[in-house]
Amino acid sequence: MKGADFMLAVNYSTLRNNLKDYCDRATDDNETVIVTRKNEKNVVILSLESYNSMSKAARNAVYLAGVDESRRQLAEGKTYTFTTDELLTMENMTIDEMQTFAEKHKDF
Repeated sequence: MKGADFMLAVNYSTLRNNLKDYCDRATDDNETVIVTRKNEKNVVILSLESYNSMSKAARNAVYLAGVDESRRQLAEGKTYTFTTDELLTMENMTIDEMQTFAEKHKDF
């Protein structure tokens, strides 16, 4: 069933003997294949499309957490005010120089 997410577990020996079939199931049927190995050293096979989607979701979660933190700081009045000229000055500064510069422009 295309578009639905399925997960199946297979041991290493079975996978090795049927690698193409399991790769096709991951790409064509959107299945996640868990390869079971000794000592719980399991691995996962999934399509590149699924991997990219998961990576994007993780990046989005980090970005949205940053947005939430910015909103919290704004609500608490923890802001900095800069002129356009000051921002242009900061453009070529190191992080340490920017932090020192910003301390002089705190609004809180």
